[in-house]
Amino acid sequence: MLGSIRASRCSDVPLEGALDRSADAAPPIARPLARGRSGRLLRACVTNPAFLVGLMILLTVVAVALLAPWLYPGDPQDMVAVPAMWPGEDWEHPLGTDSLGRDVAAGLAHGARVSLLVGLSAAAIGLTIGTVVGASAGYFGGVVDNALSRLTEVFQTVPTFLLVIVIVAIVQPAASTIALAIGVAAWPTVARLVRAQFRSLREADFVMAARSLGYSSPRIIAMEVLPNALPPVIVTTSVMVANAILTEAGLSFLAMGDPNLVSWGSMIGDGRSLLRTEWFLTALPGAAIALTVLSLNLVGDGLNDILNPRSGLA
Repeated sequence: MLGSIRASRCSDVPLEGALDRSADAAPPIARPLARGRSGRLLRACVTNPAFLVGLMILLTVVAVALLAPWLYPGDPQDMVAVPAMWPGEDWEHPLGTDSLGRDVAAGLAHGARVSLLVGLSAAAIGLTIGTVVGASAGYFGGVVDNALSRLTEVFQTVPTFLLVIVIVAIVQPAASTIALAIGVAAWPTVARLVRAQFRSLREADFVMAARSLGYSSPRIIAMEVLPNALPPVIVTTSVMVANAILTEAGLSFLAMGDPNLVSWGSMIGDGRSLLRTEWFLTALPGAAIALTVLSLNLVGDGLNDILNPRSGLA
């Protein structure tokens, strides 16, 4: 008797209306899940002290680089005071002057612009080349994978810094060519990482479903597989920017940087002849490089802890 009553009640409910109500009820469930995941990631960022310290240092360097034209509107290579003035002697030049009377503080501020610009540009170039090569090799496999893997190995056999020196020596040493040279030399690391991610994801259920729907290979690579392979690539980006800053500083130290721009490496190179008497000329830009690279590494480690699926936070 109860079974017939339940059956009659269920039969009175239209099937289409029930489906419509279930479809309408789905989005409110999905939105809290998305908000909950974003909240977990935000809490993970806030509760990670190393990530916060690195982010604060990095934001400070970025702020100084952006405000350099307003803080020091003149040319940082102009001679503005007595040469070799120590920090604190004249508060108009709080960090002193170099051997030619140029303001050290102005050089550090404008040098931050050059170092960050070269680092970000080189990382973008390396990420673009490495992602295209790694995605193609990992997704298609076979002959394409073998050919691109051999190409990657050829680039990895040449030391990165040596390859950058050769490229810069052939072309004119400018900030754009230095960034291009560093990016061309740094892409194999990204390519191997992206290739490994695509090889593990190309047979996943969502990829097979996209293929069954008739999606093209470029669409599957760009819209389906690449977003799921991004977390380790994002972590690697911070390391690439740090390595690019160090490489640019090394080139400038060897007088192979852009002669029309002030960078931290060129400041160290200019002050090495006075290392015993005016050691601050090399210590200050060296400390700026060390702090910036440290902040990028701390941010990268923090992102690795936050975005790693094994941590339970991603």
